[in-house]
Amino acid sequence: MDVYIEPLPRGQWGPIDGYSLEFADGSKFTHDVFRSELLAISEVILRGYKPLLAKVRITDKQSTAHWQRPEAAR
Repeated sequence: MDVYIEPLPRGQWGPIDGYSLEFADGSKFTHDVFRSELLAISEVILRGYKPLLAKVRITDKQSTAHWQRPEAAR
């Protein structure tokens, strides 16, 4: 199952304050805020899920063009 790594604050341009983890339906994977993508990726993989990173600042979970696997991010 995929877990989306969302930049915060959501829906705004500007600096990223952290990352939240959510499922496709918008429910929280965890209520923690992670300070880096690497920490968020590690948490998702540790719990046995597949992470998806945002490729754009303002995201839409329905658009596959907005998301990529961490291996493709490097």
